[in-house]
Amino acid sequence: MDLNSGSVVAVEVIAAPPPRGPGTSVEAAVQEGSATVEWLVALVREAALAESLLPLVLPLPARALMWEGLASLAETRLRREGRRPRDVVFMLGPELSELAAPMVVAGTSRLRSAGFRCGFGTAMVRPDLVVRAAPFLMRIDEEVVSGIARDQRHATVVEGLSRIGRGSGVYALAAGVGSVEDVVRLRRCGVRVGTGPFFADRTWSPGGRVTPVPEPTAGQGGDDDAGPRVTEFMVPPVGLDSDATSEQVLESFTGNPVLNSVVLIDRRERPVGALDRTRFLLSVTGRYGHALHAKRPASRLAEPPRTVPAWMSALAALRVAGQDTERVYDDLIVTNAYGQCLGVVHVGDLIRSLSRG
Repeated sequence: MDLNSGSVVAVEVIAAPPPRGPGTSVEAAVQEGSATVEWLVALVREAALAESLLPLVLPLPARALMWEGLASLAETRLRREGRRPRDVVFMLGPELSELAAPMVVAGTSRLRSAGFRCGFGTAMVRPDLVVRAAPFLMRIDEEVVSGIARDQRHATVVEGLSRIGRGSGVYALAAGVGSVEDVVRLRRCGVRVGTGPFFADRTWSPGGRVTPVPEPTAGQGGDDDAGPRVTEFMVPPVGLDSDATSEQVLESFTGNPVLNSVVLIDRRERPVGALDRTRFLLSVTGRYGHALHAKRPASRLAEPPRTVPAWMSALAALRVAGQDTERVYDDLIVTNAYGQCLGVVHVGDLIRSLSRG
């Protein structure tokens, strides 16, 4: 869940990993590799019965990183199931700490090169490993999140982990969010995404109702460029391949009524176009619009992406938004040092937060 908007941004599949085979050698991991991919395929097929549009977060035993062929086989098999690597996050289990750091870095790099995103299933790993492996998500354990509203020590740990994530381009994901007080405190600590029983019970399925989050009542702001960084307001992007059709973009907007924009991304994860919800729907749903555009590349209707670097302050980003009066409220796209898309920022969030400062 996006803790600011209350929208569902991904569906996580919870499942026990397949039994571990005998031995701890690399050869044993290779033998398990094929079976692990088949298990992932089965999970994707089951998830597809209820959800085909939202990104998936799939469990992955950390020891699978030992097998060099994992990334290529997983890419081939999941594409056959209609899942693009960019829409899949592999959540590595807490046994991650049992692997040598070089093996974790190499394994996550191979998955990332194939287009997949990786998540650390626990934040209780060495901070330098987070920086070196650069996962997409870092889960803050439920035991820590559950005490955030009543114990300042828990809040301090969460805030510290969130800062580590923001500083290295990693989303901190709060697990076990159980109350409205948790949501409010997590926002203050800089956490933007979470999961837990507060939003829905275990019977929830994609498309079902979720508990609305409270309106933000406090923000962080500053009077100059020394204020909060733009990454503190960043939410996960909805990205499609640069050759995606307008019909695919339309499916993204109709499947998520609170989605502001869709980003077109090239093979190197760099934004090459942006589609604003209002202007896109006016073009596609107008008279003859669907017939003219649906099967054609969405890039025909895209506009140049408005990008800001991850190190930029929120106030400076707001100045960038104001440079184009015709697109002042379009989402800003946050990029890393390589120009790759890290997330998007809603200009309205910047205005509301900085105005309170």
